[in-house]
Amino acid sequence: MSKIHVSAVVNGEPIEYLCDPAHTLLDVLRDQLGLTGSKEGCGSGDCGACSVTIDGRLTCACLVLGAEVDGMSIGTIEGLAQGDQLHPLQKKFVEMAALQCGVCTPGVLVAAKALLDRNPDPSETEVRYWLAGNLCRCTGYDKIIRAVLDVAADMKETAR
Repeated sequence: MSKIHVSAVVNGEPIEYLCDPAHTLLDVLRDQLGLTGSKEGCGSGDCGACSVTIDGRLTCACLVLGAEVDGMSIGTIEGLAQGDQLHPLQKKFVEMAALQCGVCTPGVLVAAKALLDRNPDPSETEVRYWLAGNLCRCTGYDKIIRAVLDVAADMKETAR
């Protein structure tokens, strides 16, 4: 089977790759581009561990073929920090111990950032609803929800 040429923007950087038509975006990110932050938890879009943004829309990378993103912009966990400067969500997750084993953390962080980009002042219900597609077996979610709400409050305070 011949490979497909894809041009996309990944974490703000133009990139080109050749991929097997059957490979998922998650396969391409991890195996070809070396972006191993996104994890495969289920392979069926149920756990959210592979969450990325495609043209700003939260998506499970295991459900998208690598060839489908031609001309699109992809955001991964590796794009959250700016150099050595962690994103406020990453800082707050560490500060509040909102992570444990780390398998779900990249997907949760990408999803939380997508939420705050869309709604910088969410209610607790909105955060819980938005993150419902991200399963975590370790933390019990409370610290994750609190961390996202704290970052939203900090961003609101900074904007004043």
